Amino acid sequence: MARFEVLEAGIGSSAQADVLFELGMMYATGRDCDVDLVAAHKWLNIAAIKGSDRAATMRAELALTMSKMDIARALREAREWMTVH
Repeated sequence: MARFEVLEAGIGSSAQADVLFELGMMYATGRDCDVDLVAAHKWLNIAAIKGSDRAATMRAELALTMSKMDIARALREAREWMTVH
């Protein structure tokens, strides 16, 4: 998982946010993987927390297409990821 190794390498938070944004977009669009809106929301949320305005906008747009249960799951997964990392 090269993306996680990059995050752990101490790169700046702006670069981290960009990588996390791209990960969210990958899941949102199904680029090189199956579409997974919960995972997309999770990564876009984390990117937004790291300072990406683009991620915050995309997360809000994505949330309009998701059920409340899926949003809650994505938020829970993002919180768990942030606690560990």
